[in-house]
Amino acid sequence: MSGTTHFRPPAGYVGDVIPFEKDGTVWLYYLLDTRDPRRPVDRDGGMPWAAVTTRDFATFTDRGVVLPTGGPTAEDFDCYTGSVVTDDDGLLHLFYTGHNPRIRTADGDAQVVCHATSTGDPAAWVRHPEWTFGALDGYAPEDWRDPFVFRTAPGEPWQMLLAARRRDAPYRRSGLVARLVSDDLVHWRDAEPLWDPRRFIAQECPDVFRWGDHWYLVYSEFSDSFQTRYRIADSPDGPWRAPERDTVDGRAFYASKTVELDGERHFIGWIASKEGASDSGAWQWAGTMAVLRASQEPDGSLSFGLPHAVTALYDSVHDVRGELTALDDADATPGRGALDRYAAWVGPEIPAEVLLIAEFDIAPGTQSCGLLLRSSDDGERAYALRLEPQRDRLVVDRWPRGTTGGEQWQIRGDVPHDVELERPVPLAPGRHTLEVHLDGDLCVAVVDGRVALSTRVYDLTEGRVGVFATDGEFELVGLEARTRS
Repeated sequence: MSGTTHFRPPAGYVGDVIPFEKDGTVWLYYLLDTRDPRRPVDRDGGMPWAAVTTRDFATFTDRGVVLPTGGPTAEDFDCYTGSVVTDDDGLLHLFYTGHNPRIRTADGDAQVVCHATSTGDPAAWVRHPEWTFGALDGYAPEDWRDPFVFRTAPGEPWQMLLAARRRDAPYRRSGLVARLVSDDLVHWRDAEPLWDPRRFIAQECPDVFRWGDHWYLVYSEFSDSFQTRYRIADSPDGPWRAPERDTVDGRAFYASKTVELDGERHFIGWIASKEGASDSGAWQWAGTMAVLRASQEPDGSLSFGLPHAVTALYDSVHDVRGELTALDDADATPGRGALDRYAAWVGPEIPAEVLLIAEFDIAPGTQSCGLLLRSSDDGERAYALRLEPQRDRLVVDRWPRGTTGGEQWQIRGDVPHDVELERPVPLAPGRHTLEVHLDGDLCVAVVDGRVALSTRVYDLTEGRVGVFATDGEFELVGLEARTRS
């Protein structure tokens, strides 16, 4: 069993996750990235699929590699993203992307759709190379990946969605969700694309599901920003409309796909690591597995929060409101007396793994308020989760932010927060709840059970919890630090 609610293999990182539910157990297949420095062409082993299983998204059992690389000369030297389905006879079908950097077209590396089957064991697969196929006419052969297979109802033809590109379109606007159809899961024919937005290079990791009267298309894109997004439709054929808040999380949470378990829909992706395990490092591909629980709003839009089984683990409650100390002659009452200043109140040390739950009653006109995480005694060094009612957003900030030189004016004041880590969220005056799950160098924040923002917190490994306000006031209705008993 994994000892953390966020899984990472002992000798690698979690890439794209492919969920599959069978008999109440969810198999979370993932691309195992060992970050071999010899990659891509000077190594013996490609990228395999590994897996963990779970029944609650809080505890995980490591199943190891379940689909190894096809070998140095095979089309599936690298086994990339796909999907798993069960046919009417109970046979399991695993579709995946095959890639080999040694096999090239005139435009670059080719990608192909590969196929394996299992008679029932989700960890034992037989390859069928005779069923492999590449891009159809009109599509770019180097972007033909992430096959997602489903059908709209029992007895209907199977559909396969692919992250693809048109060959005859401008590169940045060539991405589309291609669609093939099949009657037997082996022979596939071209069909009308599911979605052709003429907006991105590619819509990676497509996923479609139905929830009540609505259909949802989930995809990840890296053209405008690295984020997982979704669209809503009244039909599985679209048209696909964007909700007011069409992102699942922020920059750090990527390549999310979905699965239903016990009547609830969960989004599973990875929180990216950073170069050098440093807050200032560049984001990397792959990282640590992360799960968000979705809920459906009356208009069909989705909200995101922590899985119920995760929050239930933290059953030892510590009320820290009475332990907050005012800094810099701030008012003794947390949240008060900051109408024309910044004020902060710092409390006890918090463990590396903790669930913080803060409830703020924000006064009208308040510029910002929020939580300090892993703060120094004087509040000068800390991470800050800042609620900004005037902009209706949550941002991640940290101090020190860094410098561009040795002079005082070269402090990075031109970067008011981590610009890739901001989320729109309604923040009308009144009560708002901020949940923060800290798990080592991972941080997942949720506002009002609706809006999630995940990130890494490498540089500050310990410190205190606190609250702050800028040019405004709030009443601190509650502040709890919950740990496992």
